[in-house]
Amino acid sequence: MSEHILVCVAWPYAKTSTHVGQVAGAYLPADTFARYHRMAGNQVLMVSGSDEHGTPIMVESERLGISPREFVANYHRQITEVWENLGISWDLYTETGTQNHYQITQDFFLTLLDKGYIFKDSMQSAYCPTDRRFLPDRYVEGTCPLCGYTEARGDQCDNCGHTLDPIDLLDARCKLCGSKNSKLEMRMTEHFFLDLPKLQEPLMKWLEQGKEHWRPNTLAFAMNWLKEGLRARAITRDLDWGVPIPLEGYEDKRIYVWFDAVIGYYSASVEWANQQGNPEAWKTWWVPGQVEPAVKPYYFIGKDNIPFHTIIWPAMLLGYGNRNLPYDVPANEFMTMSGAKASSSRGNVIWTKDVLDKYGADTLRYYLSATAPEGRDSDFTFDEMLRRNNDELVATYGNVIHRTLTFLQSKFGGVVPQPQALRPVDQAILAELENGFKVVGEQISQCHFKEGLNSAMIVARAANRYLDEQAPWKQIKVDREAAGTTIYTMIQVLSGLRLLFCPYLPFSSQKLHGYLGFEGEVSTQRWQRQDIPAGITLPKPSPLFPKLEEAVATVE
Repeated sequence: MSEHILVCVAWPYAKTSTHVGQVAGAYLPADTFARYHRMAGNQVLMVSGSDEHGTPIMVESERLGISPREFVANYHRQITEVWENLGISWDLYTETGTQNHYQITQDFFLTLLDKGYIFKDSMQSAYCPTDRRFLPDRYVEGTCPLCGYTEARGDQCDNCGHTLDPIDLLDARCKLCGSKNSKLEMRMTEHFFLDLPKLQEPLMKWLEQGKEHWRPNTLAFAMNWLKEGLRARAITRDLDWGVPIPLEGYEDKRIYVWFDAVIGYYSASVEWANQQGNPEAWKTWWVPGQVEPAVKPYYFIGKDNIPFHTIIWPAMLLGYGNRNLPYDVPANEFMTMSGAKASSSRGNVIWTKDVLDKYGADTLRYYLSATAPEGRDSDFTFDEMLRRNNDELVATYGNVIHRTLTFLQSKFGGVVPQPQALRPVDQAILAELENGFKVVGEQISQCHFKEGLNSAMIVARAANRYLDEQAPWKQIKVDREAAGTTIYTMIQVLSGLRLLFCPYLPFSSQKLHGYLGFEGEVSTQRWQRQDIPAGITLPKPSPLFPKLEEAVATVE
């Protein structure tokens, strides 16, 4: 029975372009997952967008002398270009600056307020007299009172993972001008708060049931949060950039970016439905009981976003009422850059665009999938990308394709030969291919993407062994029909490999799709073996993957 799979992917902040650590952490796994489920015959909706609000964008736009809207439009364009060149198959990639998003965020705010899950109170907020502005939490830095990390932010310590308030920090300072706590002031200001303690019990009940498929680290992180006890969190800030508070008297404040960004998954689904000409279609994905079996919403994020997607967003959905909660939150660990944590603010990043421009999408997609930080942190190095490209993509997968198709051209004029009765050895490699569809499909559906890619490569290695052992270049000298049967069998294996690798390597799978005589888009094919008939003539192939030289395995 067909399933409905909602794929929600973290919203990149439109203050910079995207780096390869972000791609490995959230976007590539989500795309692989969505592509597989479409091929498996399931209904898929994959949404995300650019997160465009918050003080960091205001500060940067002021520095450049342009409006925040102009600033985010530039980075939104850059980000969408990266997604297109990387082959991310969105159903909708939007932005938080749309009128649709504003209206839905305000509806969430008013509904939670009306139901008693939002309340008004005064709080101490960091104010920098030098810059003459209230500071967002992340623009206050200092020492974490819990673990002693000296570069903790006012909202969270990246070292121990605990959430913080600016007043908690020791030696607090303004990140903009660097003023120490002797100058940084804490001023009283009125704001609205999400009453998380009211939602702690239903959250605990939800997390304790049916989460056996969650990654252990994700579930443990969320449960620890609850066991420590939830605190109310301010959801508004003293800003003039962002979603306006839909109440009179608060024109100088805005809904805080962390509250409106998670609503983006929901608002993007509504926007998608409107674009389809069916404004009610979003209900299929968000209102319980619309389809059977129930929709499965997956949230692909990095581990720094676990609290927002396992605690805060589910709490907002529970408070709002009658909305589907996350089915799974397959959060990844971090991908470091040559041993150091990726940080765009500190300049320690490798920009996705630079790698794509130099090496192409599938080389990068393969390397990031093979080294994904699924269970622990991983590290990006150009040397390892070169090795995996040359030893695995070129020497294993690309090699078996090129050897088979060039032999077909040189010895059979490109015509797929008529086979004899298949021998046990031929049936064995085709059985391994059949099993590959089962194993790779299961592993992708369970969000074990590295294992899935490795299983696809196991089939490619088996195909190489079969080709070496049958040696059609020797067979053809004594038994042309036997050689023809070998090549016929290999053509069927290649037809399967183009599909097994398609969720991971869509561009090369599309090329192979054409080399094997197929028309249309490979991504629209079903997840099953598709035999190629004898007698058709295939076009001359070119190598699918370039061999990378050591001297060019870097970017400037």
